Amino acid sequence: MPRIPGVNHLRAVQALEKAGFQVLRQSKHIIMSDGVRFLTIPRNNPLNAYTMGGIVRDAGLSEEQFRDLL
Repeated sequence: MPRIPGVNHLRAVQALEKAGFQVLRQSKHIIMSDGVRFLTIPRNNPLNAYTMGGIVRDAGLSEEQFRDLL
């Protein structure tokens, strides 16, 4: 079971922007990139804990680092 609870997609986008990611495109999903990695964030409220855990892992962040950015 992932230890990252479901969060609002807008809070997740703000936290990832603090980590250096930029929004490239918005539609049904939000596409973000830091120049190396690409992340796809669905517009669900709240985001499923499993989905959020995968996004954080793909971003190269630890769970603690992501919690600090929130």
